[in-house]
Amino acid sequence: MFCPDVQGGGWPGSRSCPREKVLCKQMMQLLETERNLSSNAQPTFGAALWNQVLPGGDTPSSWSLYPGHKSRHGRQHPCARCLSQRLLPGRPTKVSTMEASAAILLLLALCLSCLLLLRGGGRWGTKARLPPGPQPLPFIGNLPHLDAKNMIKSLLQLSRQYGSLFTIHMGSRPVVVLCGYQTVKEALVDRSEEFSGRGDMPVLFRFTQGNGVAFSNGEKWKILRRFAIQTLRDFGMGKRSIEERIQEEAQCLVKELATRTEPFDPTFLLGCSVSNVICSIVFGDRFDYKDQHFLTFIGLINDNFRLFSSPCAQMYNIFPHIMYYLPGPHNQIFANFEKLRALMREMAKAHQASLDPSCPRDFIDCFLLKMEQEKEDPGSFFHTDTLIMTTHNLFFAGTETISTTLRYAILILMKFPEVAAKVQEEIAKVIGPERLPSIADRARMPYTDAVIHEVQRFADIIPMGIPHALTKDTHFRGFFFPEGTNVLPFFHSVHQDPTHFKDPQRFDPGHFLDEEGAFRRSNAFMPFSAGKRLCLGEALARMELFLYLTALLQRFSFQPSCPRDQLDLSPLASGIGNVPRPYTCRPLSR
Repeated sequence: MFCPDVQGGGWPGSRSCPREKVLCKQMMQLLETERNLSSNAQPTFGAALWNQVLPGGDTPSSWSLYPGHKSRHGRQHPCARCLSQRLLPGRPTKVSTMEASAAILLLLALCLSCLLLLRGGGRWGTKARLPPGPQPLPFIGNLPHLDAKNMIKSLLQLSRQYGSLFTIHMGSRPVVVLCGYQTVKEALVDRSEEFSGRGDMPVLFRFTQGNGVAFSNGEKWKILRRFAIQTLRDFGMGKRSIEERIQEEAQCLVKELATRTEPFDPTFLLGCSVSNVICSIVFGDRFDYKDQHFLTFIGLINDNFRLFSSPCAQMYNIFPHIMYYLPGPHNQIFANFEKLRALMREMAKAHQASLDPSCPRDFIDCFLLKMEQEKEDPGSFFHTDTLIMTTHNLFFAGTETISTTLRYAILILMKFPEVAAKVQEEIAKVIGPERLPSIADRARMPYTDAVIHEVQRFADIIPMGIPHALTKDTHFRGFFFPEGTNVLPFFHSVHQDPTHFKDPQRFDPGHFLDEEGAFRRSNAFMPFSAGKRLCLGEALARMELFLYLTALLQRFSFQPSCPRDQLDLSPLASGIGNVPRPYTCRPLSR
């Protein structure tokens, strides 16, 4: 029988005891199989693992320190808790550390790899003719070539070895990586239809289930995107009415900052202010910065953006079927998601109760009306789950990416006060000290426009992009990609492309200025993605960045709490997103 720990409920993240029993039993059988195969032959990778983790010839069959851990056939099968205790002596029995999770994961992955090698290598050898890349191992793929703590560095190293088009294996899943402006442009723009599918990202799919405007595919995606664009336009996106909302919210932020006399972390305040802009469109109202529901919402969004870039999230994307059962920070992502789902469902119900079909107030009302119109259509894509996910997509894109860019902008301008001074000089010349900044001013403020673009390029908030997928069998640059092939547009490599940016690793607004100081656009500027999956909120985001930054620098200079040379511009975490390091600053009125 299995130990009382398993009988009593299993480890955190597992759904049921029987599943854990099966998982542990299969793991131990694989470990014993690989050990037996390697005992009378040349040492294998798995045998080397035994020597590293279980020195002295200790094998599964000799684990007598687990009394009572016997199956009905009399063979010993330690549970996950006890296995982690064996592998990590002196640690708590409860599997609550990432070391224990990593040890179990590594044992299972490597032994499965050896078994699959003996069976002929698994699924590699399809009709695909994909670009070259590092040799994958069965099951674990290119895990030895990828640093989950710094995927960007790993991909850059591989691009130097294999060029602008190469293949990596995320576990057993091949992913084609597009590097550099020319390659990304040829795929996402020139061949936009073929590359317009949404690829696999297990850490997000577990929540979205393919719903929502950002993560759906095929006809569903086209219909939802068309509806979202039209509805957002109806509620002012890209028009004067939304500009006035942004100006109003920016002034609320200015008033709040004027009360701050001590150094503080601007993260939460920026998130609340920017979020209120998209809230006015999606929910039909703005929220007070102290509203508890609103604060919970912002906190969950901020937390998940940070966790998306954690090593655990990267490991989940590689081994979703194993990480599903393991404890770790990745489980907090899903807990946060469920809280967000509950909050959005509650808002949808409140809207439904007060809905006036003749006068829709916001995006949710319009979606509910569409649901009512198509309720008799069994093939309709307009249902509650899609509403919740589309609302989440809009809220996340309209909150986290913009507020994080502004947070990076303040940090960068504190690091380079001479740049901030030149922006303030241009503000004084074009806008003056009293008038509110407007979008019409942007055409007369080339330096400010260049600084905003350079902040986006340098900060590189979404460095790897969300994976795309081929919508049909495609020949590309001499290779053959079957329908459904996952493609990762490596936007960091686009923004660091030396053929388009003279000194890409340095912050320099001159990257977007010509010799005469006029603003110069760059085709290799893709912070909103490119092609058919271009962010549908790009126009809103560009308005927000300009109006917020000019409003802030018109009224304040930002003073860091530490010497400027100690300000670190490198990201705290880098994965799906680049998360800036925490900092405190003091707004000094001008």
